[in-house]
Amino acid sequence: MRRPTGIAKDRQLLVEGNDDRNFFEAFFKRLEIPDRVQVHDFGGVGGLREFLTGFVRMPGFHAVQSVGIVRDAERSEPAAFQSVQSSLRNAGLPVPSRIGAPSAGVPAVTVLILPGGGRPGMLETILCDTLLEQEVNRCIDVFFECVEALPDIAISNPHKARAYAYLATKPDSHHSVGVAAKAGAWDLSHPVFDDVREFLVSL
Repeated sequence: MRRPTGIAKDRQLLVEGNDDRNFFEAFFKRLEIPDRVQVHDFGGVGGLREFLTGFVRMPGFHAVQSVGIVRDAERSEPAAFQSVQSSLRNAGLPVPSRIGAPSAGVPAVTVLILPGGGRPGMLETILCDTLLEQEVNRCIDVFFECVEALPDIAISNPHKARAYAYLATKPDSHHSVGVAAKAGAWDLSHPVFDDVREFLVSL
């Protein structure tokens, strides 16, 4: 279980994993508000409940005005949101009624489920969306058509696999989509990130 490291700012963002932490730190830098929000990694999907239990007991929590939580939809956006709501209730925190809308009360809590639009998936899903109009995406299609035709290979997570395949084409390749974001590998100005951008600015 990830443990909160300490509260240094009145705006907090809790994200699912170290890759996401690096990605959102890069996004804040892109928005030119890198020092306004403190970003925490709460671990995997199942780690949020215990993380929040410790988070609300941290010295300085009483000064927190805004909390954002980002989670992957995985197989179902509604189920992911309901899981976050349950974890918030368990910690005694305000619970938003809709994705992307802040809760009443202090701190105001806002939840973002990726990739958005009611779709299943994760951070890598929306990253792959940025590639759809690029020529490199056709090459990635050809590669995976070839790989998936092999009898002894099954791609269990195609969005992650495609994101890593894209990163392998970069001059300075990375094994982390978040570190790659800090290196400028992803187009963070792409329209697919409009909801992400609005969510981060609203914090």
